[in-house]
Amino acid sequence: MEKINSRKLAEIVGSVSKVVDCEIENIVTDSRKVQPGDLFIALKGEKFDAHDFVPEVIKAGAALVMVEHETDGVPAERQLVVKDCLHAFGLIGAYNRSRFKGVVIGLTGSAGKTTTKEELKFMLSQFGRVFATGGNHNNQVGVPITLCEMDMSADYAVIEMGMSAKGEIEELVSFVKPDVAVITNVYPMHIEFFSDFEGIAEAKAEIFKSLKKGGLAIINEDTNFADLLARRAEENGARVVTFGKKHHPRVKFELANEGEHYLYNAWCVLTVAEALGLDAVKAAGCLKDFGALDGRGKQHKLKLPGGLYTLIDDSYSGQPEAMKLAIGTLDKMPCSGRKVVVLGKMAELGETSQARHIEIGRQLADSSIDIVVGVCPEMKDMLAQLPAGKERHYFENKEGLDEFLINKLLQNNDIVLIKGARYSSKLYQVAESLIKKGA
Repeated sequence: MEKINSRKLAEIVGSVSKVVDCEIENIVTDSRKVQPGDLFIALKGEKFDAHDFVPEVIKAGAALVMVEHETDGVPAERQLVVKDCLHAFGLIGAYNRSRFKGVVIGLTGSAGKTTTKEELKFMLSQFGRVFATGGNHNNQVGVPITLCEMDMSADYAVIEMGMSAKGEIEELVSFVKPDVAVITNVYPMHIEFFSDFEGIAEAKAEIFKSLKKGGLAIINEDTNFADLLARRAEENGARVVTFGKKHHPRVKFELANEGEHYLYNAWCVLTVAEALGLDAVKAAGCLKDFGALDGRGKQHKLKLPGGLYTLIDDSYSGQPEAMKLAIGTLDKMPCSGRKVVVLGKMAELGETSQARHIEIGRQLADSSIDIVVGVCPEMKDMLAQLPAGKERHYFENKEGLDEFLINKLLQNNDIVLIKGARYSSKLYQVAESLIKKGA
């Protein structure tokens, strides 16, 4: 973020604090990274309260701290007091976004957000300078960080927004104010936080509430509640453009990755290109060079004591629809060895958890998958659906799983898919170990 005056900051966040007149060089939320001239924002989490570090960051040279209550022993003029630090952070991000002169594309959806965001960034880079959300900074903290870091010289900005509850997208999009709003799909993710599936669609549709009048709403016409999404977009004055099996840019393209979900990502990206008036043929031409991301379907050729095998590292997300798509893709892949899946817990399913795990088991029972490895207690319901002739293995957790795969299970020419909820199953650590040992 470019330098900003401390008193201008107070005005932006609606604070009446009489702060010292100074120029803010940078904004940080991690007390360990404070440098002289920084604004430190004292955020609160479930297990921490950054107000505890206010004296420490002042000693480290912070020019100003944003707090919800004053800290004794710290000069009052160095404390910018606000009602809610997180919301105030968003207001600062919104101010920075208001200075951006390029096209802002806001993106949300139940699955494929980050891959689609990166593919949009890749495609748009053929037409100009692009700024995009870094990593997975798509939540209540990450979006303000992203907005504060915007490259003002860029022609396009792609901002990813995630949510797990009603109202979260509405607040985020009020800061982002996109020219184009994209919904990749709607699945029953985070269902334990909603009364029903339709509530998830309504929460996703919040992205249209702060879309600029006459802005573009890009919607997957084949997803759940597509008609509802289109109505909500139109109610907010958007021009709706859909993509899917019936309607998509009529251009030829090649993809580096197998799977229907990658096809939908490509249709989404090309629909954005056409809607912005860009050359769709030129946009399509670059897609063959866009590869899967780490942890999101990237393939690795790895060594075994007795040969080579292929690892499909899809260990970032474990939600049911993404798991079904990954299994379906492997099911259709040619393989001269055996097809192996290592599956971990699917999180945030609430009362539907057992039924969703059983669904996956039934899919596997009817597939060409040769070996199924279930990791964590929830996977017992999945394994119970497999026919007697299908090899299966069970692990309570990930411990020792990498050694089992390398030394006891995998053979030459096998393909192994690893998939599960990143933080619940931690199967990404198994994938990392296999990559390290097989490189």
